[in-house]
Amino acid sequence: MKKSAHSFKESKPASSDTSSRYTTADESLLAEVEEILSKVANSSAPADLKEEVKEILKRLNRAMRHAFYQAEFEQTARYVEWILSLPWDKRSEDNLNLEKAKEILDRNHYGLEQIKERILEYLAVLKLQSEREKTSVVKLSRSPILCFVGLPGTGKTSLAASIAESLGRAFIRIPMGGMNSPLTLRGQPHAYPEAEPGMIVKALRRVGAKNPVILLDEIDSVAQGAESDVMGVLLELLDPEQNNAFADYYVDHPIDLSEVFFVCSANKIGNITAAVMDRLEIILMPRYTDEDKIHIARDYLLPKEFLNVGLKSNLVKFSDDAWPHIIKPFGYEIDIRSLQRTINGILRKVAKKYVEGEIKQVTITPANLPEFLPEFV
Repeated sequence: MKKSAHSFKESKPASSDTSSRYTTADESLLAEVEEILSKVANSSAPADLKEEVKEILKRLNRAMRHAFYQAEFEQTARYVEWILSLPWDKRSEDNLNLEKAKEILDRNHYGLEQIKERILEYLAVLKLQSEREKTSVVKLSRSPILCFVGLPGTGKTSLAASIAESLGRAFIRIPMGGMNSPLTLRGQPHAYPEAEPGMIVKALRRVGAKNPVILLDEIDSVAQGAESDVMGVLLELLDPEQNNAFADYYVDHPIDLSEVFFVCSANKIGNITAAVMDRLEIILMPRYTDEDKIHIARDYLLPKEFLNVGLKSNLVKFSDDAWPHIIKPFGYEIDIRSLQRTINGILRKVAKKYVEGEIKQVTITPANLPEFLPEFV
């Protein structure tokens, strides 16, 4: 590889007219090309991809000989940067301890016992497969894709995050709502100006591992008219026969996604194609009762919001009879996400009064609750 890099300098034309085009900046760019070649040679990218990049750099060198190189150099350098930054052989180590997973699920979620049990079964199967194959690399090709279906604010996203925490993997969410082109997932060919990879490749780069937990959120809500195209890419992502060689148009080289733990969510299943449905295990999220919401608000959301707002828990107390009014702040039912915003808003108003010296401690009751309720949730 080093020899190839030196050959770039040797390939300059001998004529004085052409050589006069070279400046100090030209020599600097040639040095950068050599540096890029060295990085490619020492990277973990696949061998055949390294050869492709080498050919691209050779073409760039030819363009530089004729002084038509600035735009192509920047475009090529950006492409190579993406190639070198992808986690081709980097993965996080899985934690398949079911007791720890149960502890995390119970800590983060109230109720949902059947759903928690199904997740633990899923992890148990992965553990047995890993032990049978005597490998620490957990592939998910023989397991269905979990798809949480329910109304907004019922805990679909937080369940996916808890799965990632249980496994010790990075978690990233890809919003599908309103997606109007498959290129958003698959990227654009790097030969086009301003081209960039798709959201899957961006996710891998962001977490720096080839085995994250990726939530494909609201797969039923892609833009009207783009359903069939986007669902086609989804099928490739979720199908074990295809996702070990996923085609991102920008990278232009097969990407192995067989170690990615995909999770899906949807508000309803009517807009999901039959082919994609065939790869999913639908898990219906239950509606929470008023009693459930009080437990969730008091025991799960409130401690988190104390940390988010920065208040000490001994500064604010909530009377038992205040909670039925908090879960229905304006007389009608709200979802869990809105409930969290309500609690956050109450604590923000307390924080303001505390900082201004109006109060030292307060107990929220039905009588004074309207004073602390946020105007919007």
